[in-house]
Amino acid sequence: MKKIVYLETAYLTLGQLLKDQALIDSGGQAKWFLREQTVFVNGIPEDRRGRKLVAGDAVEIPDTGSFFLRTATDDQDVD
Repeated sequence: MKKIVYLETAYLTLGQLLKDQALIDSGGQAKWFLREQTVFVNGIPEDRRGRKLVAGDAVEIPDTGSFFLRTATDDQDVD
């Protein structure tokens, strides 16, 4: 699944993204989720729930999906 996530603020943390996308139920589960799952930010493995994500970043979670961060004014589509 590929999904575009539109940012309403300057950035979003990785933990907030996981919660917003219903991959975890609470922010406290982010640490556990990142320890158990391989998560890539821009192709690099990431395990910090506080990692700031900005427009243009791509988050990939194998067997779950890919999330592309954009600003609300971006008109680009993901192929």
